Amino acid sequence: MKFSVIMPLYNKAPYVAKAIGSVVSQTFTDYELIVVDDGSNDESAEIAAKAIEGCENCRLIRQENAGVSVARNNGVAASKGEYLCFLDADDWWEPTF
Repeated sequence: MKFSVIMPLYNKAPYVAKAIGSVVSQTFTDYELIVVDDGSNDESAEIAAKAIEGCENCRLIRQENAGVSVARNNGVAASKGEYLCFLDADDWWEPTF
């Protein structure tokens, strides 16, 4: 695995599907996406789970709210890629990023 994309998630329901979609539609496909839900109290985790459904290289980790730094660190700990990339849940990438 070349890249591990770590996406911390906390209460970004309106944006997370677009953020995930921007990763899974990349032209480069040697990556994993790890979404770390940091105890969201909106529909963010459910939306993320639906968005990654069927993506073998994507997974959702859920944790109690501990802050974005802990979410990122837990994503890094779970990663298997040679390189790390970070993408916020309310941002997105162009297809050839």
